[in-house]
Amino acid sequence: MIQVGYMAKRVVKRPDWLEANQVVDIYSVSNCNSKDFADYINYWKHNGFWFFDSPEIIRAVAREQSIDISDTQLFFYEVYDLEYDDDRKSWERFGPEESFTTNVVVPEKKSLAGYDIVSFSTGNSAECSPLSCNSIAREVSANEHCLLTSLEEAKRLLEDGKFNNSEPGPFRIFAVYSVPWP
Repeated sequence: MIQVGYMAKRVVKRPDWLEANQVVDIYSVSNCNSKDFADYINYWKHNGFWFFDSPEIIRAVAREQSIDISDTQLFFYEVYDLEYDDDRKSWERFGPEESFTTNVVVPEKKSLAGYDIVSFSTGNSAECSPLSCNSIAREVSANEHCLLTSLEEAKRLLEDGKFNNSEPGPFRIFAVYSVPWP
């Protein structure tokens, strides 16, 4: 797993349209349901994985742009080092955008919430999380945060075609950690 950085998100409760009663809230990596703290890309403070190297950088952006982050939860992400191309049915290497500095500070405390599968058709920032965005959580054993419980399960579901025709791929598997604000 590659350490890719942090994001502050406004976590939402399970929407009524997501008919997966085991899900309480959405910890997805994507910005579709639980929104990122801001439309941060235009500030150009993110790293080569399109996340933030530290919570301090998020706070600095919020301060500079007068963004209230008091209602956000902080997450730390790691990503499996291969992405799944569902058209080719193969695992392929990827890396950070090299024009951005990537120097991720690992949190002292982190709590694994689960694994998310995220589409990356444009190859840079996270797009959709089909577990929540396409309601795949009602068909698989997603946990209370609308995440999978293991990397192996995520790989198997991709290889078995469970995410075919959900969103344009390729897909990346993220470990989602809840971390306290320092």
